[in-house]
Amino acid sequence: MELLALRTFQTVVEEGGILAASRKLNTVQSNVTSRIRRLEEELGTELFFRNGRGVALAPSGRVLLDYARRMLLLERETSAAVRLAGDSVGELRIGAMETFAALHLPAALKAVRAEHPRLELRVETDSSASLVDKVLAHRLDCAMVAGPVEHVDLRFDPLVVEELVQVCAAGGDPVALPLILFREGCAYRTRALAWQRAIGHAVADAMEFGTLEGILGCVSVGLGWTLMPRRVVEQSAHAGDLTIHTLPDEIGLVPTGLISLRDAPPLAALQTLGRAVAEATRAGDSIPRA
Repeated sequence: MELLALRTFQTVVEEGGILAASRKLNTVQSNVTSRIRRLEEELGTELFFRNGRGVALAPSGRVLLDYARRMLLLERETSAAVRLAGDSVGELRIGAMETFAALHLPAALKAVRAEHPRLELRVETDSSASLVDKVLAHRLDCAMVAGPVEHVDLRFDPLVVEELVQVCAAGGDPVALPLILFREGCAYRTRALAWQRAIGHAVADAMEFGTLEGILGCVSVGLGWTLMPRRVVEQSAHAGDLTIHTLPDEIGLVPTGLISLRDAPPLAALQTLGRAVAEATRAGDSIPRA
């Protein structure tokens, strides 16, 4: 019984159909269908009731689903244990929001490398929503995301409370300007849109950019306004052309922390990373943890 077939089967169940599963797995429908058929042939039973609008689990499928989840979890744990043999040899895949990576990661990664010199570090940036998905899919070992994060399969360890501020060009009027923000999935985007509604901005449209310097650069020349961590703004090359406005705590204070799979083996490298981030934050005079 192939793990790929079991993973495909579980995805069909979780996504509710062949088409949705093929999109999730980034493959064509025929591949998903053939994997399910081979699995059914191997087991000698039908796993789904098929109808014109989708599929529903057959009794044998419900039994297999429980075992498939346990087998795939064991596969993930085995992979992590092998990759991180001795917790100082192998690879640690870290995800982070772009703003967090710019502010906190360099010093933290230096500390991890000092304590675990044979551990290979791989880092990628993305939105909080995408990073959560990648940790759940076991494509990342951990990620730094805006919280709080509540998921049955994830641990969320708070590290720092980031302060968001409203930013516009010096002398600009945000009420008359569009919002400039990160693309869908960014936690700061959600707060910016909520703040826009709360204060009744006259301009409801928004522009999207993929980098924080791209956003701040456009804000600095008066094309719009945004919400951004205070330290990012203060350290930006555009700081002299920007005006900062403090926000209410419910919008401006964002708990940020480390997520990892709840059932994954405990890793000393993750503890080192979390501790180093907290220490780097205190050294940089960021807001203390709540």
